[in-house]
Amino acid sequence: MARQNDSAVTEFVLQGLTDNPELQLPLFLLFLGIYGVTVVGNVGMIFLITFSSNLHAPMYFFLSNLSAIDLFYSSVITPKLMENFVWEQNVISYPGCMTQLFFFCFFGTAECYMLTAMAYDRYVAICSPLLYNVTMSPKVCSVLVTGVYIMASIGAVPYTISMIMLFFCEDNVIHHYFCDILPLLKLSCSITYINELLVVLVGGFNVLATIMAIIISYAFILCNILQIPSAEGKSKAFSTCGSHLTAVGVSYGSIIFMYFKPSSSSNMAQEKVASVFYTTVIPMLNPLIYSLRNMEVRNVLSKAIGMRYGPLQGSN
Repeated sequence: MARQNDSAVTEFVLQGLTDNPELQLPLFLLFLGIYGVTVVGNVGMIFLITFSSNLHAPMYFFLSNLSAIDLFYSSVITPKLMENFVWEQNVISYPGCMTQLFFFCFFGTAECYMLTAMAYDRYVAICSPLLYNVTMSPKVCSVLVTGVYIMASIGAVPYTISMIMLFFCEDNVIHHYFCDILPLLKLSCSITYINELLVVLVGGFNVLATIMAIIISYAFILCNILQIPSAEGKSKAFSTCGSHLTAVGVSYGSIIFMYFKPSSSSNMAQEKVASVFYTTVIPMLNPLIYSLRNMEVRNVLSKAIGMRYGPLQGSN
């Protein structure tokens, strides 16, 4: 029997970040700016990689997919977040809430596995440079990216189906700014043991499997770099990993803080801040991290700007 058909709830009310009316306009403008930078940065990164022959390499193929994930990830959450600052009551339908939950889980999981694929790419590039073009062939890259999206689907479907099977009573106010797993479980009248178990098992597997693969990749990378005799060679090798390590640190740090802390230390204000960081700030930061710290991307961007505004570039 489909218990969701008997649910007393047909829509949810998103509480948002704050009830302080004085903060509504400043926060709206802040998140509008963040979302604008996110869209421009990630679309720009995809455009540069797609149309620049200098960036047709496995590393940038993965980066373009990461940019697409960040773009859609932010678009699932941020526009609805901004509605909280405009409307007195931000309502989302039951199907809309479940849809948002699915894509939130899908793109969040996809980001973890894409970062893992990028770690493997760096491992091959540094530890087996002579075999890099053979090992990271277009076919292998396509298989890896396909695997990322398959794992994202496997990660998102159980959460969504198990949530749909829950019964929701009269209380329909979600104490959050989007349909996240834990706030929804707190509203349910049903026994949520299976859902909580899924968070630990599925979420724990996705986080631990990807972070362990990244750690192992970088352990081999570090051993290889330490064998390089020159300081300049070591510095160059480390620099190729800096952007990726930064992205991994900010992504996994916020995820672990949000979902794997002791329940006794749970604080809704802290949870909302952590959620803002990984749903809106990280998708904005990733293209900035990779463009500012990557020489090839900077050179292509400079050439693109020079072609558009040639007279302003002087000798360029």
